[in-house]
Amino acid sequence: MAAPERFVKRAPPAQLAAEANGLRWLAAAEAVAVVEVLDLRDDRLELAFVESRGPSTSQAEAFGRDLADLHAAGAPSFGAPWPGFIGPLPMANDPADSFVEFYVDRRVLPFLAAARDRGAVSAEQAAVIEAACRRAEAPAEPPSRIHGDLWHGNVLWPDRACLIDPAAHGGHRETDLAMLALFGAPHLDRILAAYDEHRPLSPGWPERVGFHQLHPLLVHAVVFGAPYGARAAAAARH
Repeated sequence: MAAPERFVKRAPPAQLAAEANGLRWLAAAEAVAVVEVLDLRDDRLELAFVESRGPSTSQAEAFGRDLADLHAAGAPSFGAPWPGFIGPLPMANDPADSFVEFYVDRRVLPFLAAARDRGAVSAEQAAVIEAACRRAEAPAEPPSRIHGDLWHGNVLWPDRACLIDPAAHGGHRETDLAMLALFGAPHLDRILAAYDEHRPLSPGWPERVGFHQLHPLLVHAVVFGAPYGARAAAAARH
């Protein structure tokens, strides 16, 4: 049997270890397809190569159901037992008792501070985002097993949707759905409808999308600058 085609990534060892841990943890749920980790050696991560095509509506609906099952596999707590990264940027995965505490203290506020330091968020915009954090509420659900960086570029489409490049941790399932919406996943309406039919979402979840998008928008503000800081402040106002 021929050896599988490989995709090789090079990055600092801690970053690659976090990615490998996340991929294996997501795959252990046996829900959505996840790219296979073939080897990890220091600064070299080898993954199975996945050829991607554009999804059909039926594939999108199947992904919605699979994603719901992944989330339902759960997590021991909000957070993860390995150091967190989103791309090359480190982030804390220390466990927290509630989702809002975890998300605000480990995700939003650290990246808000970093964005302010680089001039990508103004004092007025920061105040709007901080106010949104103070009034934030989320449905009282147990921790979900989430991808954590689920923009549509991290979903490949061979025969069945396949996840890559996670920032996996125990979080809130609405975070993954909000990330899919942020940059416009293909057939998003079909993904969400199939998800909600399979494992119904809590009432009012579309009204919380902006809150769940604060973290990825602030990450983009840190990396790409002020336009994303403005988008984060706009999301916080809704």
